[in-house]
Amino acid sequence: MPDPSDRDLALRARRGDAEAFGELVRRYQTSVFNVCYRLLGERREAEDVAQEAFIRAYERLDTFDADLPFGPWMRRVAANLCLNWMERARSAPVSVPLDDERDPEEVGEGNPVSAREHAEHAEAVRAALLSLPPRYRTVIELRHFHEMSYDQIAAALRIPLSDVKSYLFRARKLLAEELKRYG
Repeated sequence: MPDPSDRDLALRARRGDAEAFGELVRRYQTSVFNVCYRLLGERREAEDVAQEAFIRAYERLDTFDADLPFGPWMRRVAANLCLNWMERARSAPVSVPLDDERDPEEVGEGNPVSAREHAEHAEAVRAALLSLPPRYRTVIELRHFHEMSYDQIAAALRIPLSDVKSYLFRARKLLAEELKRYG
């Protein structure tokens, strides 16, 4: 028997099926954590916010449009919580070394130089992302890591489309300048 779809699981979870929601958590825990980690830059905070995102999603399953994919909706919940978290903190996170999402051997195919270069490049990109103001970091995350359209970003963040375009333009410019420093 094939695995149930996200839609079926979400509908069952709405009716109180905790196991169905548990399966959704299992399917999306890594991507939700990655959103939080990239936005917050600190593992413990990312874990806390990711957990809170699933709690919020469960409480608000009635707002989920079952005709749309569950994953993007879940990641938007997480991104919005990260924004709230950053607003409360009112300070940019300190850049810390982050684990690479891919296995270095997969990238370097066993070549330690390639793996090291990849890790250094990934760290430079992450440090540059973490140096961005939260609103810029969030639009970059949603656009480039989750491939959301400008309209979807505007709706998710409840900001005008013109702000999305402006934030993305400024964020890309700042990222380019920051990455030039890393060579």
